[in-house]
This record gives sequence, structure tokens and C-alpha cells, in this order.
Amino acid sequence: MRYKGMRYANASCHIPIIPHTSIPHTFMNVHIITIGDELLIGQIIDTNSAKMAQMLLEIGAKVTARTAVGDDHEAIIDALRTATKQADIVLVTGGLGPTKDDITKKAIADFYGVGFVFHQPTLDRLNQILERLGKPLTEALRTQCLMPQNATVLTNKMGTAPGMWFEESGKVVASMPGVPFEMEYLMQHEVLPRLQTKFNATPTAHRTLLTAGEGESTLAEYLKDFEENLPPQVKLAYLPSIARVRLRLTVSDPDPVSVEKMLEIKFQEMEGLLPPQVIAGQGDDTLESAIGRILKEKKLTLATAESCTGGYLAHLITSVPGSSAYFTGSVISYANEVKMNQLGVQEATLREHGAVSEQTVREMVAGAIRLLGTDMAVATSGIAGPDGGTPEKPVGTVWLAVGNKEQTLTRKLQLSKNRLLNIQYSGYYALNLLRLFLSSPEILSGE
Repeated sequence: MRYKGMRYANASCHIPIIPHTSIPHTFMNVHIITIGDELLIGQIIDTNSAKMAQMLLEIGAKVTARTAVGDDHEAIIDALRTATKQADIVLVTGGLGPTKDDITKKAIADFYGVGFVFHQPTLDRLNQILERLGKPLTEALRTQCLMPQNATVLTNKMGTAPGMWFEESGKVVASMPGVPFEMEYLMQHEVLPRLQTKFNATPTAHRTLLTAGEGESTLAEYLKDFEENLPPQVKLAYLPSIARVRLRLTVSDPDPVSVEKMLEIKFQEMEGLLPPQVIAGQGDDTLESAIGRILKEKKLTLATAESCTGGYLAHLITSVPGSSAYFTGSVISYANEVKMNQLGVQEATLREHGAVSEQTVREMVAGAIRLLGTDMAVATSGIAGPDGGTPEKPVGTVWLAVGNKEQTLTRKLQLSKNRLLNIQYSGYYALNLLRLFLSSPEILSGE
């Protein structure tokens, strides 16, 4: 059987395993290429490049460039030609599926000037997967068993399309599917271990501190002198996101012992310069996981009463595995009737102060605790936008409340006219307010 536009050798031929010889580099330069028309037209957001860069950082590799190209044969070859001139390592994602627009393999084969061979182990894996799913082997899927002659096949246990590893003139090209969880699997189990074997990178270690409640510029002011006096081998990065900022400290040094020692010293120094209340966690901690840990330690239960956030806050809380141990449920009280009938908000309160008011969110907290039988509750009510505001309460006005049976903490936010951003910011701000209520009782002074 011959596949259009492809050359292949005997069907029994297997892909050779290319020996990995170590190259004495002090660091690894990486160029990332993402392939797909959907990336260029904005239909899909390129999350693969960001994730790969984060994973590469952990082994001391440095991304020096990123290129996005469409499903175009010549554009892919041109991108490969440029990338291999600029970097030691080229990582490619996308275009390995079974459809006609998946042309990455053909482009890579033509870039190296090689034909195709049929890879029987891939066919065996495909047959096992399809048999389990009760589906037939199509000709389109069978083409995924054709590999460039100079490729080392990378087994993809998360999907049907294998990855590929190429080495030529000391340069590495690794091609992976564009499906994010398939790419992550191949990076973790195939690509990164091979890179660490082949390249002798400078030992690098990282440590991150999760902060909340202060913006990037304020944190930079706290750490101004610290940052200015860091030695050359230590770098501080600010990684802002909605209502929180991660501080990543990176140390690179030829001596692995010095790396860990310097990292510990500088991390403690940095942490000591920040107000304790802004420190929310370390490493992979999130506000959601930090709150869950505190609730578990204190053996407290939680509920939410949401209006403007429409369940987003509950979504954040339940995204943490094991959250059922402390989260009981939520009332999405979007309409005033639900606020009154389910949460017991007084009609007089809504009439006199409105749904978006401190008085209403206080009663929502009390009602959620009573209705769902929890120790604590968080309430949100606001005007998410883009319309619906008034001169007294413009779009972006949000009231939040966190409390238990004894006391309640409230905050008023004045946000933007961007509906989604307002919902997300309110959710994370409410989480941080809950964190402070749980871990920093002194914040309640003066309330």
C-alpha cells in the first residue's frame, strides 16, 4: 500500500534508535514552533508554548524564540530552517493527527530529505486502543504509523499520534502532538529526560512564592533593594495573574550544592521582606488549595452564596481534589427572589439598599450558613457589566462578604466594564478575603 505524497521502506523496517551523546553546553537554547492555522487566526490560544517553557526551565533550558506557523508545508520547513540555525533544540507541536491538514511529518521529512518507514509498534498500539474502544482502524489512522526514516519514535501513551525525536549535526528536533495533555506527557516522559541525557546543562533550581492582595508594582517596591543586590547567578521573576502574583527565584551555578544553598538563603530573605498577610503559599500552591488546607486544619466547613459570580467562586473551590471534605455547596442567587426565598435576605434590605450592597451580602452569608449548615460562607453581589450600572452604582461595583456565625468581613470593589474579568477578579478577591479571615484575624480589627 502506498500513501499519496509519502515514500516508505519495507513494512517490517523499524525506526533506529539514535545514540545520545552528551554535549558540554553550559545551557540549552530552545526554539519552540507551534503549528496550526487555528493559532494564527486566534481560534485557539497557544498554551503549549507557555507550558513547555515552564517545564524546560526546570532542567535549566532557556527558550530563546517562539514561532507560530500555519498548516503550510513550506512555512513549516522555513521555520525549521531558521530555528535550527538559532538554537540547539527545536520543539515542535501540532500537525501530527490523521487528517489532511496534519502535514508536520511530511514537512519534517522533506526538511531532512528522507523518506518514510512503517512503524509496526505504533500499529500494534493503535489496534489495542481501537479494540478497547470498539472502533475500526481507518486508513487515516494507519498513516500515523508512517515515520520519517531518521526519526526515533516517542511513545505517546495519552493518544494515537507518536512523537518524534531527530538529531543531526548536534541539533535536536522533537515533534509532539498539539493536544496539550499529550504534549505534556511526551515532554515529561520522553523529551526532557533525553535532553538532560544529551546536554550538560548548568544546574538550575527554582522556587516560587504565591502572593495575593498586592500588585506587582507594590511587591517590587518591597523587594527593590533585595533585587538590586542579587548576585548574577540569581534571578527574580514576577509572574502576575488575576488578583495574585507569583515570585519565582532562580539560581544557576555549576555546583549543585551551591545552587540549593543559595536558593534557600535568598528565598528566606525575600520572604522576610514581604508583609506576612500577602504570602499565600509556595511552589504549586493556589489560593484555592491554600484555603482548603486551612479549612481542613481548622476542621471548618464552607458554603458560597453567589450572585454576580454565578458559581465561579464555587468552581474555583471545587477544582481542588478533596474539597468535598470542607465545601458543602452553593446557592446561585442571581435573582432577588432566590436571595429572599432561599437565603432569607429581607425584602426591606433589597428595597432600601439594593441587591448590590453591604447589607445584602451580609444577609446572604448568614442565610447560606443557616441553609447549608456550614461554619462559614462567602457571598458575592455586583454589577458585572457591560451594562446595568447607575450613577450611584456603576458597572464593576461589587460587594463581597466572608463570615461565620459571630462576625462578617465585607469589601467593596470598583472594577472595570469587562464582564468576564470582573467575575474572575471578584472570585479570586473573595478567595483571598476568605484566606485572610481564616489565617489573619488581625485584619478584622476596626471592622
